[in-house]
Amino acid sequence: MFFDEVFDVIVIGAGHAGCEAASASARLGVETALVTINLDLIGQMSCNPAVGGIAKGHIVREIDALGGVIGKVIDRTGIQFRLLNRSRGPAVQSPRAQADRALYRTEMRRVLESTPNLLLRQGVVVRLIVENGSVVGVALEDDRRFGAKSVLIATGTFLNGKIHTGEKNYSAGRAGEPASIELAEDLKLHGFPVGRLKTGTPPRLDGRTIDWGAFERQPPDEKPVAFSFSTDVIDQTQIDCYIGYTSSALHDEIRANLSKSPLYSGKIKGIGPRYCPSIEDKVVKFAEKDRHQLFLEPEGHNTNEVYLNGFSTSLPAELQQNLLRMIDGFENVKIIRPGYAIEYDFVDPRELKPSLETTRLKGLFLAGQINGTTGYEEAACQGLVAGINAAFNVAGREPFRLRRDEAYIGVLIDDLIQHGVDEPYRIFTSRAEARLTLRHDNADERLSPKGQEAGLLTDSYWKRFCEKRDRVARLRNLLDETRFKRSDIEYSAVSQVLGKDLGDAFTLSQLAQRQGVSPELIKGLLPVPVRESFSATELETALADSLYSGYIRNLKAATERVNHNDSLKIPDGFRFNSVSGLSNEMKERLERARPQTFGQVKRISGLTPAALSTVLVHLTAQKAEKIGK
Repeated sequence: MFFDEVFDVIVIGAGHAGCEAASASARLGVETALVTINLDLIGQMSCNPAVGGIAKGHIVREIDALGGVIGKVIDRTGIQFRLLNRSRGPAVQSPRAQADRALYRTEMRRVLESTPNLLLRQGVVVRLIVENGSVVGVALEDDRRFGAKSVLIATGTFLNGKIHTGEKNYSAGRAGEPASIELAEDLKLHGFPVGRLKTGTPPRLDGRTIDWGAFERQPPDEKPVAFSFSTDVIDQTQIDCYIGYTSSALHDEIRANLSKSPLYSGKIKGIGPRYCPSIEDKVVKFAEKDRHQLFLEPEGHNTNEVYLNGFSTSLPAELQQNLLRMIDGFENVKIIRPGYAIEYDFVDPRELKPSLETTRLKGLFLAGQINGTTGYEEAACQGLVAGINAAFNVAGREPFRLRRDEAYIGVLIDDLIQHGVDEPYRIFTSRAEARLTLRHDNADERLSPKGQEAGLLTDSYWKRFCEKRDRVARLRNLLDETRFKRSDIEYSAVSQVLGKDLGDAFTLSQLAQRQGVSPELIKGLLPVPVRESFSATELETALADSLYSGYIRNLKAATERVNHNDSLKIPDGFRFNSVSGLSNEMKERLERARPQTFGQVKRISGLTPAALSTVLVHLTAQKAEKIGK
């Protein structure tokens, strides 16, 4: 068969999934082609120009620990870094950074273009070339044919994409870019079960027309927390973001115009993301609220464009303008780009192996929104895993995979391939049974050995990791061994600070488990000669291990209980709506499924570990009460 060019791996699409996949594949030593519709938009942030957030920041750290690129790129281009949930426990703290959108895109392309074995090609892929059940290449719209041993599809929202704004709708993969229609049809011809999902984006505003004094300033952290374990300092200039609110009058106006929303007129059939609803959805589903929070996020140092986070909408452009001017500070605001909704095809991820290779066609891998996920971070981690495995497929190596207890990436992939999706999937800390050990600060300790084994880590990164790992191990031993008795001066000082008796003696590890104990207090109790030999982040990691040690033991016991009650019957007429401690989403999923045993409860898609434990507690309590009678 004739091919214009032959590669080892072809990656289709240059969003976050495609960028991570192509980078990983090429750095593993196989010749890789990244094929995309427009090379000028590699790494384009289609929606919010930000990386990280709750659980998402954990995933970016995990990607970096394995040798991925997104963490390094955002560290070089971020313009507002914030550690979320700083006042809460370390397991749920997560880094987030606003990016300079244009600079981020430029830096991502620079990184890819400097990667050995990686070649960039512009074009539209319209068809897979298949022989004997294996993918052997792709055909392009311009009649070129590329051969490959592995093909990876990471097309984002481009598969049969359709944009909606009010009454108007048109085919597009993203505003101003064509949809991938023929490839979507080709996948259907190969028998892949295809569904329809929807996402949306808010209007972008002209910052010169905003009364900034009407909004609440949201400054960056004084000491930015980097995403990459190889980043020593964030030294680029940081910016302020701002917080505002909608009003009850605006909500009334939206309700009066719901017929103009394609969401409510029936034009949109795809299911949207539960946790990133449009402003229309918020007004309808949370009717009791008289205002919703908005975030004004500048898109870069050298642009006036402002992203209005929290106001995703597909209402007509003129109506968007009128609604915005009902918000204090937006009386004279002008829209640069209207918000819109986009529908697109996805493939049922239950078609995938843990390696993200399809079960229908050998050598074909899928990553990102084509698998039903939403978000740059969810896409990027799939791209990394799929890219590794596409390269491993060429080299004849055993597939690379991560377990649920090893990484949020493992949780995400397992959720997708085991349960599929009935709405765009988003990662949350509550989805992970082992979330107390899957912290953002220890992602390198969990995963860098796997990245090294795969072949993705540089020598300098690995050396740096080993030195840090050894320091943290020494610090843990020091916390376990440093002990103060009642007769020691330090004992009296700590007891006075905490206002509590501390028993006959305590170690620093035991002290770390008490409320009100700060890292600074622990550091002050360390031996003077070694006090300055550890960084603040290394101390926080060691202390978090001590803090959660008891919880982790309890979690293991709870997991064992959950895994040994599959035959427990659910009484007739049992109402999950009455179970306190369950979120509305969990109640909705349980009521819809109507399981008859706890084993069936465990197999319901999207149920969190916390929900499983809550249901089990109620069922066992009811059983005990019945026996007692």
